[in-house]
Amino acid sequence: MLAGVAETLRVTRTCAIPLDELEWRFTGSGGPGGQHANTSNTRAEVRFDVANSPSLGPRQRARLLERLGPVVRVAASDERSQARNRALALERLRSRLAEALRVERERRPTAPTTASRQRRLESKRRRSQTKRHRARPTDDE
Repeated sequence: MLAGVAETLRVTRTCAIPLDELEWRFTGSGGPGGQHANTSNTRAEVRFDVANSPSLGPRQRARLLERLGPVVRVAASDERSQARNRALALERLRSRLAEALRVERERRPTAPTTASRQRRLESKRRRSQTKRHRARPTDDE
């Protein structure tokens, strides 16, 4: 890291959060792992205060508050290393925020094209013909 350059978490093209806005907590991971796991705090938990973040715009803040609430909390205890769990937690936070900020495009209903209608009717005729040929022959044939 260069002096004077703040590291940021790039969520989307328009949203970047300085890492100093994130609150970290490290605790011991649960589960087996031997003496190392019992003595080191490898579980990483990151907390982001959406309601009081100065780096969010008003629309971004409103969308995040609506979808995730005032505080977003993510934890990672998958790895045995605190640094790897920290990176995992950051990535999980980034993906949750990006998903919550995504705007669904409105679907505009469209009518089927003439060609697609013709293809559909032609396939129905072919299927009908196939089934007609399977029928038992009648006496008049």
